Amino acid sequence: MSDAATAELPAYLASLNDAQRAAALHGAGEDAPGPLLIIAGAGSGKTNTLAHRAAHLLAQGADPAQILLLTFSRRAADEMIRRVQRIAAQVSPRHARLAQGGFPWAGTFHSVGARLLREFAGRIGLDPGFTIHDREDSGDLMNLVRHELGCSAKHKRFPLKGTCLAIYSAAVNTQAPLAEVLQTSFPWCAEWETELKPLFLAYVEAKQAQQVLDYDDLLLYWAQMVAVPELADEVGGRFSHILVDEFQDTNRLQAGLLQAMKPDGRGLTVVGDDAQSIYSFRGATVRNILEFPDQFDPPARRVTLDRNYRSSQPILAAANDVIAQAKERFSKDLWSDRASGEKPRLVSVRDEADQAAYVVEQVLARREAGLKLKAQAVLFRAAHHSVRLEIELTRRNIPFVKFGGLKFLEAAHVKDVLAILRWAQNPRDRVSGFRAVQLLPGIGPKTAGRILDNIQAAPPGCQLLPEQPVPEAARAEWEIFARMVEALDTPGAWPAPLERLAQWYEAGLDRLYEDAAVRQADIQQLVRIAATYPSRERFLTELTLDPPDATSDESGAPLRDEDYLILSTIHSAKGREWPAVSVLNTVDGCIPSDLATGSEREIEEEMRLLYVAMTRAKDHLDLIVPQRFYVSGQAATGDRHVYASRTRFIPNRLLDRFESTSWPPVTPSADADPQAREKAVDLAARMRAMWR
Repeated sequence: MSDAATAELPAYLASLNDAQRAAALHGAGEDAPGPLLIIAGAGSGKTNTLAHRAAHLLAQGADPAQILLLTFSRRAADEMIRRVQRIAAQVSPRHARLAQGGFPWAGTFHSVGARLLREFAGRIGLDPGFTIHDREDSGDLMNLVRHELGCSAKHKRFPLKGTCLAIYSAAVNTQAPLAEVLQTSFPWCAEWETELKPLFLAYVEAKQAQQVLDYDDLLLYWAQMVAVPELADEVGGRFSHILVDEFQDTNRLQAGLLQAMKPDGRGLTVVGDDAQSIYSFRGATVRNILEFPDQFDPPARRVTLDRNYRSSQPILAAANDVIAQAKERFSKDLWSDRASGEKPRLVSVRDEADQAAYVVEQVLARREAGLKLKAQAVLFRAAHHSVRLEIELTRRNIPFVKFGGLKFLEAAHVKDVLAILRWAQNPRDRVSGFRAVQLLPGIGPKTAGRILDNIQAAPPGCQLLPEQPVPEAARAEWEIFARMVEALDTPGAWPAPLERLAQWYEAGLDRLYEDAAVRQADIQQLVRIAATYPSRERFLTELTLDPPDATSDESGAPLRDEDYLILSTIHSAKGREWPAVSVLNTVDGCIPSDLATGSEREIEEEMRLLYVAMTRAKDHLDLIVPQRFYVSGQAATGDRHVYASRTRFIPNRLLDRFESTSWPPVTPSADADPQAREKAVDLAARMRAMWR
């Protein structure tokens, strides 16, 4: 666009490039514009573009309460809203005030699903007070049902609760038949298909009897709800516009419910990048974004954002060539005006010990050159790939943070408190009640089960909690606990009841856990988080669906350094960027993982993983290639090892995109004959001579 044309644009659109502006302005002047697919390459400003589109819709008269904004984390939704508010302030004071009121329907698929299900509960056979189980609670319920059906007494080893729940979740999210799910992802469990079907039915019946939903139900019930035409019209009709971020990470269930709500695609905008679809293990499928344009008649408009604002051109050229090998993709080549003479490096090292030493040397060298540790990241395919490096970093006293590990809700003490809250909200929630009751001294599984049976049989409102039969030695403690649980249900008093619960729980922490002081900090953090929510119901829902990281699950003392190196799996690094990135184990068997080469679909996803890793780097990129790996369990001083080859995703024809080097560098001895060093021994001729 010419400078004159740009000058005529509203101020809030002037900073966009042509492709971004086309996406933001799509359907300008139309009440219900046709479907739009924004193919947003890595570092191309997709969040900025989507925020400008939302702000432009406001400028065109859209009601914020009728805009559904779907993201994959609450933080992403909050960031999107903040950006829209800043942009709206450039439109006019009136639009600024409009945006400041917030977007009531912005959040994750699961959180929006939970809200819709509570609103429509009476019409779809749900109790509005249903509770939501996290993964661990769901696993506990699955295990309970598994035991009741006698699966644990089989003559052959039956799949454990975690495996059963993973199979169930995969079948729900992929919408594939159980037999296909077993054959594709759980072949070692295929023989149990006949037993798994009744197990899953019993699991569903147990959830319905207890009025609990698991994580997958929030999408499944939503999808089943909009499968009813009149409900689909009603739910879809309340939203004039639906904007979906990271569409390449959606599963079949999510794509299906969007299509049910907007069958003609009008008002529907999705943003994503097929080259960054790396979450099939969660049920996501790249087919959703590849097939999106042709789901509608006429087909959806496609706008491609291919200008990268993150990486230097040599890094992009290498990444483009890697992903160009994909057999099916939207054609795009990222480009940047950030010229650089530094190519990404392919660094050959002898083994994992040298790999760790090389990374440490480069990290320290860059730090001395002025690049902070936090501006550098080390990425890897699997969490255990960084073990040797972590040892070396610790030995050299280099602080680091590793992304991954326990989430806040997975910490046992946090789960204790939340179990009490969930049980107070829904006394039929047997999993939460079983955990909560046994926190008291003198009450074991048998007594807990008897109490829960009594409550299950009692009419609503007649549970008479303080009068439940408990051992005489536990009676005094039980009455205090029971009255506190009843007080948790006091309407309009939030978060004061949780503060009282926290005080009661902290008084017994020493009895329950050894590291009570550390765990107490998490309980206080939980209370502070709760104070930011208007109700217990909203708090439990949002915390279950989008938990913060834990504070007490880090190994070692709390980090005191203000600077630290970033270690991360590639999956956890998606959406982030650093000036310098090192990728460990860029070899076949690691990238692609030897566990993910069973089909062309899996191999292509592994290729996308490497592409994602490469495009996290702004200026410096090292892909490290160890020549050998020691056999698992063998000491590094042993001699049992396997040799590795460079990843198949960087074949010889792409080597000119990289600077190939080795480490440690070979330095000739000082007393060697210079002429002798320059003489090349023709070993190739000797090899040919063997057969003449």
